Amino acid sequence: MKRDPAELQKEILALKEQTGATILAHNYVDGAIQDIADFCGDSLELSVKAKKYQADLIVFCGVRFMAETAKILSPDSRVILPNSTAGCPMADMAQVDEVRKYRKEHPDEVLVAYVNSTAAVKAQVDWCCTSGNVERVLNAIPADAKIMFLPDRNLGANMTAKLGRPMSLWSGCCPVHDRITLESIREARAAHPDAEVLVHPECRPMIVEAADAALSTGGMLRHVSESLFREFIIGTELGIIHRMMRENPDKVFHPLLPQVVCPDMKKITLENVLAALQGKCEEIVLDPEIMDAARKPIERMLALK
Repeated sequence: MKRDPAELQKEILALKEQTGATILAHNYVDGAIQDIADFCGDSLELSVKAKKYQADLIVFCGVRFMAETAKILSPDSRVILPNSTAGCPMADMAQVDEVRKYRKEHPDEVLVAYVNSTAAVKAQVDWCCTSGNVERVLNAIPADAKIMFLPDRNLGANMTAKLGRPMSLWSGCCPVHDRITLESIREARAAHPDAEVLVHPECRPMIVEAADAALSTGGMLRHVSESLFREFIIGTELGIIHRMMRENPDKVFHPLLPQVVCPDMKKITLENVLAALQGKCEEIVLDPEIMDAARKPIERMLALK
């Protein structure tokens, strides 16, 4: 029998107080989980929070690569993933053996990994980046350097178009963002002619060109709070609309497509979070050498001003 969400939230908050745990929730998880989290944000933003507060116990409500990143930046914390099956298809599209082989065959190339990659892959690259700071990272690399960007071909292609920076692109993508079509944008504009269209740069280049702006989740949240528009069409995972509505109650948000839902993010439930606090869920354990190697490209990125 399904339990009442409000009762679950109350029990979670009480147990969180008892254990001293910190609950981190990605912008894409269910709104009921966002509401009981200590911090909501994108994957790297949450990991930086974890590092800053040095919590003994972190319950990371997101997918596996995010919990791994939190563990890399907070190696002395216990990091719990509430649902061990919550993965990321994009991260899985760059397997460490393939990346290691590419590195060996192209020793002169600079490898830049989107943060949506496994700890083992991060340990093989020179730089990490997010969708919010990718331009800053690419601009920090010498103009004559050859770059392999992985695993998201769409984010890489969008940066090539924007910066005029040729790069080799790994053949990976986010299946959720990749399914957005031009027809869906045309239909959304017709249905909501006064709305601004915002999409994520994980979308294909033609989608980015057709939108009013392509922004990271953090960028979208800032944009909608500052924009003079009162109505928005949101072209990213629908979980973020919960936070947008909460922070901007006077504005209206429409999903670009009802199918823009990440099934892995939605695997995280209130029941999972409660079980994590009860010690029943997987703790993220990484090889110390992999953590040390993976931390270097992340810290190189974080050092950029």
